[in-house]
Amino acid sequence: MARYTRESRERVRDAVDFAEIVGARTELKRSGVNRLQGLCPFHEERTPSFGIDPVEKLYYCFGCSAGGDVFSFVMETEGLDFASALEWLAERYRVPLEREAEDPREAEQRQARERLLALLERTAAWYVRLLWESDEAAPAREYLGSRGLEEGALREYRVGWAPDAWDRVVAASSRAGFSAAELLAAGLAQRRRDGSGLVDRFRGRITFPLADVRGHVLGFGARAMKAGDTPKYLNTSESELFHKSRLVYGADLARAAAAKAGRVVLVEGYTDVIALRQAGVPETVASMGTALTDAQVDAIARLAPRALFCQDPDTAGQESVARGIAGLRQHNQSRSTTSVEFRIVRLPPGQDPADVVQREGADAMRERIEAAVPIERFEVERALELGDLASPDGRDAVLRQVAGIIAPLPASVLRADLTQLVASRLQLGENLINEVLASALRGDALAGAPREGAWERDGGPSQRGGGWPQRGERFRPGGPRRGGRWDARRGRGFDAPPPPEPVDPHAALARREQSERAFLALCLALPEEGERRLAEADLDDYFFAPATREAAAYLRGRLRRPASELPAGNEALARLVAELVIRSGNLEATPAKLELEALQMDLQRLERQMSTARLSGGSGVQALAAERQRVLDAIRHKLT
Repeated sequence: MARYTRESRERVRDAVDFAEIVGARTELKRSGVNRLQGLCPFHEERTPSFGIDPVEKLYYCFGCSAGGDVFSFVMETEGLDFASALEWLAERYRVPLEREAEDPREAEQRQARERLLALLERTAAWYVRLLWESDEAAPAREYLGSRGLEEGALREYRVGWAPDAWDRVVAASSRAGFSAAELLAAGLAQRRRDGSGLVDRFRGRITFPLADVRGHVLGFGARAMKAGDTPKYLNTSESELFHKSRLVYGADLARAAAAKAGRVVLVEGYTDVIALRQAGVPETVASMGTALTDAQVDAIARLAPRALFCQDPDTAGQESVARGIAGLRQHNQSRSTTSVEFRIVRLPPGQDPADVVQREGADAMRERIEAAVPIERFEVERALELGDLASPDGRDAVLRQVAGIIAPLPASVLRADLTQLVASRLQLGENLINEVLASALRGDALAGAPREGAWERDGGPSQRGGGWPQRGERFRPGGPRRGGRWDARRGRGFDAPPPPEPVDPHAALARREQSERAFLALCLALPEEGERRLAEADLDDYFFAPATREAAAYLRGRLRRPASELPAGNEALARLVAELVIRSGNLEATPAKLELEALQMDLQRLERQMSTARLSGGSGVQALAAERQRVLDAIRHKLT
């Protein structure tokens, strides 16, 4: 991993317009001096709890506790490690980076990679020039035009033409000083069948550069123009540089638009991406395959909190949608802050997005995208469409399937609509459907997981042996009932005592840490007074919580520039410092309030010392108690 000097990092930090970086993800409004706030880009919320300090380049959300500095923001939103985030910002703001002493082998590998990237960039530019200037490329231009694609949009995506000749790229690259090994490593050439030399990998094909999120070309997808050429689409071979499974086509161009729109539109083909961007939907990307990989799911989730599947409505396309949804659901379950909402864009049978734009127009395509339906509606409708509704067993299977989809939904218009839809299609009463949903939510036998219990009717046992519940019946979990009445709404007997309230053994410790955070926030709000108090304090004695003790040690002498020397890699410290800075900007800080908070810190310190003295059996408890009383009197005086 590249290591850059501290001076380089600070030059990048100083050059960044943090409000611009964050503003691409969420709308920000001024909320005070050097403070901006907005809806958190890391979790769903309706009331803003997210704030940034554009001067210190820090952010914090009081809703989900996401926080840190400008580097951690880019790492989280772009899915980069620290070095890559630093490079991303340095490239964006044109700041040169200086490397620390580098291992010779690592330096050699870096230089080799940079040469391959340069080779791919110059080849992509050459392909573009050939597409628009070569007579040989006329059929390719005609084909792209027949798809309704315009030159401006095609140039944005650097679509090009690889000529029919066997070695044009090989010859031109060799003249430019690139070796045969580099041509092979970049995936631009392959060996002749007789092993006598190299030939171009892509010949007589339309080329689509496949780039990373920073726009660096890593490989190509190439479409054949002749009927006999197979495969229809040929990709760069997998290598140390190129991994198709990690890329999402068009992510580099869609990133800013997706952040602003709060959604990403997912299609299957390269031309679909270009057609939708041309139609005014620039937040479009392509999965480049029939199934989303984990890496592609992560890439989509980093682009926006909402994913709209806009893929061919045939069987293969819908299976691709189903696999993509499964991957995104897994992503949601594995992430505590960043989740993705799924919707489905309905397309006419037999048409892909580029077809719709060409036949119906850009406005019609945008209307379809705006009318995207929740994934649960899509899944219920698909189950009803594909299920066997003619037989009782088939209807039972469909009911079981849709129950698993609808049951987890909260009470909402969507849940009510889907319940009515299922009742209508299966010709069952809504009350019965609701009973099945309640059973599925409990995870009992109807949801496919047998549980001990029994169906009851009017407080007594049901006489039936199994199957779906009948009207008036409810499922009572647990073993045989031994007295008392069952409350089906509460899931317990009326005579059962309520469970005791949980006790949090860490509550007192949490209150102490919050007090310490409040003190540090006031120190940041009043840096002159705060510096004096931190300089005088014995931090090991004064701060009980390890996190606030570490933050206090870091902030000592840095209250006026709290983000200037945050150590790379210490995400917990960066998050806490960010929280304290954002919190300090919301305070009406006065010296009197800081004095009162300092007295509270003294009181906690003395109580800890008294507890330690009692446990050790040593003397001094009486003196500590007297000092504690003086602090209590001072607090009462401040409060009156």
